[in-house]
Amino acid sequence: MSKRELRRVGVLARVVSKELTLVDAGKILNLSYRQVKRIWRRYEKEGAEGLKHRSAGKSNRAKPKKFRAQVMRLMRNKYSGAVGERFGPTLASEHLASEDHVEVHAETLRRWMLAEGLWSRARKRKEHRERRKAKEHFGELVQMDGSFHKWFEERGPEGCLMNLVDDATGRTLGRLGAQETIWAAAGVLRRWIEKYGVPVALYTDWKNVYVREATEKELLRGEVPVTQFGRMCERLEIRIIAANSPQAKGRVERNHGTHQDRLVKKLRRKKVQSYEAANEYLEAEYLAEHNERFARAAASGEDYHRKRPSLTELDEVFRLETERAIGNDWVVRHQNRLFQVTRQSRYAPARSKVVVCEWEDGRVEIRYGGRRLCHEEIAMLPVVPASAAAKPRPQRRMPTPPQGSHPWRKSYQQLRPNRRTAQ
Repeated sequence: MSKRELRRVGVLARVVSKELTLVDAGKILNLSYRQVKRIWRRYEKEGAEGLKHRSAGKSNRAKPKKFRAQVMRLMRNKYSGAVGERFGPTLASEHLASEDHVEVHAETLRRWMLAEGLWSRARKRKEHRERRKAKEHFGELVQMDGSFHKWFEERGPEGCLMNLVDDATGRTLGRLGAQETIWAAAGVLRRWIEKYGVPVALYTDWKNVYVREATEKELLRGEVPVTQFGRMCERLEIRIIAANSPQAKGRVERNHGTHQDRLVKKLRRKKVQSYEAANEYLEAEYLAEHNERFARAAASGEDYHRKRPSLTELDEVFRLETERAIGNDWVVRHQNRLFQVTRQSRYAPARSKVVVCEWEDGRVEIRYGGRRLCHEEIAMLPVVPASAAAKPRPQRRMPTPPQGSHPWRKSYQQLRPNRRTAQ
């Protein structure tokens, strides 16, 4: 009952106890005497329930019972299950429209599912802290994080979704892989750049993939520690901001929760069970559909992305670089591999420093002063020819001890001339 109806019940109860007359009740309720008499008759006949509005609980736009039964039958057969498997009202409403051609509003479906026991209200938690205000421009800040989850449920291995979310618009881009590695982070960032351009800053956590603490030697020398991924971002002039808590990058964390609900169920419907097939589905359907539904317009219309570099320039950026020294035999050792550098006078001398460059596809280059050195990988160290082998040194001859008459054997007094004799 409404507050107005409950107020009427209280006033008419005082009329029953003869504390008030109907005239007084009309003045209190701001009703005419005729209207008070009408509701008084209903109250005498039906009690408090008689004052309830006759249309309460009814709707002129209610769906037919046959339609509701059809929807609930589809929900039980296709979209129901355990708590972690069942579709929520919003996602189920989308699939009913796209797959079964049945249009029903998500809130209407939520009420029906609650009544049938197919859905339960989520427990509301207290707000942890004040939410940080979103950036105003697209590309001003992009949040990056990896989400480990059973994306294929029992059909395939557990994986990690590398997720990028724009702070201003909520636009997302993701790639599925086995681990949160340098190549996984570099791969998803490169796809973002190829699609939208170079963002101003990245918001990450404190994993060694992105940032790391300085070593003692670096602290003594005053050097700033840089990871391989950090070096890539430096060359692109992307600033890395490390968050101190999961709540600080809450937008990408909440985005994880959305994917862990919707993406898992959609992969189940598509019977996807491998990373390659999942990434194809992400690119072809899921990401476009997700962004169309959840992305929003930025507060300001200016796009802060810088111009996308060429593919050649991106290849020069997204690679691993490690400094090594050339041995006297012109061999470079790297990752338990041996690379024989071709000797050419105008290239690096022995014992000088070179840079070993590695790409994700396995390509390796050795560079000195920015120039590429010709080399080939060898299985073992080269054998030094016998003619070039160093000759053995002759044994050192021990000196003969001096005789007793040798001046070294005499004292100073013996060697000093007798002055008296000389006089």
